[in-house]
Amino acid sequence: MARRSETVRSTSTPGPSDASPATEESLEAFPADPPPKPQLPVLSEPADGVPPVLTDERQLAECVAAVAAGFGPISLDAERASGYRYGQRAYLVQLRREGAGTFLIDPIALPDLTPLNEAIGHAEWLLHAATQDIPCLAEVGLRPKQLFDTELAGRLLGLPRVGLAAVVEHYLGVTLAKEHSAVDWSTRPLPEPWLRYAALDVEVLVELRNLMGIDLARAGKSEWAREEFDALLDWMPTPKTEPWRRTSGLHRFKNKRDVARVRELWYAREDIAKEKDVSPGRIMPDQAIVEIAAADPRSAADLPSGHRAIHKHAGVWLKAVAIARDLPDDQLPAVSVRHDGPPQQRSWADKDPVAAARLMQTRERMAAFCEEHSLPIENLCSPDPLRRVVWTPPAEQTEEGFTLALRRHGVRPWQAGIVAPMLVEAFSAIPR
Repeated sequence: MARRSETVRSTSTPGPSDASPATEESLEAFPADPPPKPQLPVLSEPADGVPPVLTDERQLAECVAAVAAGFGPISLDAERASGYRYGQRAYLVQLRREGAGTFLIDPIALPDLTPLNEAIGHAEWLLHAATQDIPCLAEVGLRPKQLFDTELAGRLLGLPRVGLAAVVEHYLGVTLAKEHSAVDWSTRPLPEPWLRYAALDVEVLVELRNLMGIDLARAGKSEWAREEFDALLDWMPTPKTEPWRRTSGLHRFKNKRDVARVRELWYAREDIAKEKDVSPGRIMPDQAIVEIAAADPRSAADLPSGHRAIHKHAGVWLKAVAIARDLPDDQLPAVSVRHDGPPQQRSWADKDPVAAARLMQTRERMAAFCEEHSLPIENLCSPDPLRRVVWTPPAEQTEEGFTLALRRHGVRPWQAGIVAPMLVEAFSAIPR
């Protein structure tokens, strides 16, 4: 779509002749304010208007036929109710394709979008921050065969900000309103301003993809991007084995029985949240879990005050605390979890100064490369696989040996091809 607009020229800042009398020295000490940033036009209306939300099978069938008859890539997005509802399911799915138009689908009313997935076929998906949407889209039967992630492309291109609104400003010269991004998308009916926002999100992606594709090619990063995008095709979040350990404030406890109370309270809150389909934090904040665990209450009178939710579900919390109190010692959780990887990096200098020096040199080479190529260092190689390979290096400390070692830890071929020679250099320069 042709939506780029000429930016408004800023007015000049008054110079010395416009100011009150001052000496040359004072003008140097107090320079004039920089000119204001130009106000960009706001993209506020979808090109084809706000489409209706599809809620029945007949409407879905018409959408499927239109998408199948369209051409080019598919712009996709999903809206969740994070912070309001339990889980990360989609409450609105948006898509747009040239020759078909924009569609807004209610996945609660239409939970099986497999026919739409078949209509899309092998067409390229255009997403922004794909890892946020792929899991909830998969739940309704949508899975990409190929994709382009405009957020990840922005990282590879070294953009200072990679949110959708920032990328739209950078490439299209317009402002994309984001005031509805954190609303409760489980609301029914969805307000018209929210639907307008949702339709605009998918309207900008084709032009972004084309312009970013050109920049990736010019920077010699097209293959990097392709490998990164391909790695997302079957991506799903790794389930946490002990999710309760993310409770804010857990670090306060140094006793296994105290930690057990936190665990049982966390799971009790989770059960209520799941039953009521409400975000766990809206049932009771982590701070309240920690306060109850510290109090070790035996009756409602012993429960800490200050949180209404504590007394609303007093019986549930007391039961959870009682379960933790009655656990045999051999069933109590560890205070902290042992990691299977290398020790914390801060201890390397004492435990293995040679490995510490090798890691430092490799990271310095990586930082210099990323500076030269406008690339965030974490997108060249994540810290965890790099530390694992340096701490436990392969028997063959060659480019091939380091490449295979990095690949075993999920490093992409393009990344390993850059980092492996740096590791060879560091190990050669700093022998044991």
